[in-house]
Amino acid sequence: MGPVVNILAIETVTMSCAVGLSINGKHSIRILDTDRHHTEALMPGIVELLADHGLALRELDRIVVDQGPGQFTGMRVGLATAEALSHAVGAPLVGVTSTELHAQQLWSEGHRGAALAIIDARRSELFVEVFDLGDEGVTSTSGPEVRTARDVLIEWGTNGIPAVITGDGVTAEFTTLSAVPNFTVVAHDVPSLGAALRLGETREPGPVSALYLRDADAVANFTVRTRANS
Repeated sequence: MGPVVNILAIETVTMSCAVGLSINGKHSIRILDTDRHHTEALMPGIVELLADHGLALRELDRIVVDQGPGQFTGMRVGLATAEALSHAVGAPLVGVTSTELHAQQLWSEGHRGAALAIIDARRSELFVEVFDLGDEGVTSTSGPEVRTARDVLIEWGTNGIPAVITGDGVTAEFTTLSAVPNFTVVAHDVPSLGAALRLGETREPGPVSALYLRDADAVANFTVRTRANS
């Protein structure tokens, strides 16, 4: 394969649907929707973004997609679209996670030390991953986990370690999380498309799959209804 020149990034795991395009290292990023209309917004948004830059789908060298954790339906839409495009145009896939995109963005902004990437999981839960933002780069110090805001409040309010927190989960549980005195809140609701494009330039392509940390909401809701009717 020749040099990676044209990279498309797809972000659908939060309430927002967004796409990014890198052409010879120059980035263009668009938020297409912020109200979970991913199915309707994603593909027209990709076509429009490419057309505005005079690029055809067949000219893509690589496609980056956020695998989660995040909203079940959004993950499925993003992955299905990325896989279909990859198959159609022969562009290899690169998988990234929503939490690492937040951590990479914090690092690029100059933050150092402990950081928590927090994704709104709905149902009063959060997807949380802890990172160390060092001088040389970003290191995960925990896998992504399902937590509650109260869990995070107790653990980090007790350990007293200064940490930066970001993600739409912070917005969803701001009252609880902002009460931790050693937290510094950085407002980023959408995982960074810039970080996704940068990772797409260097990370080796490979298989991608949705990062499920719990049963899908649809499955959980079906289970609740079944139990209620039994």
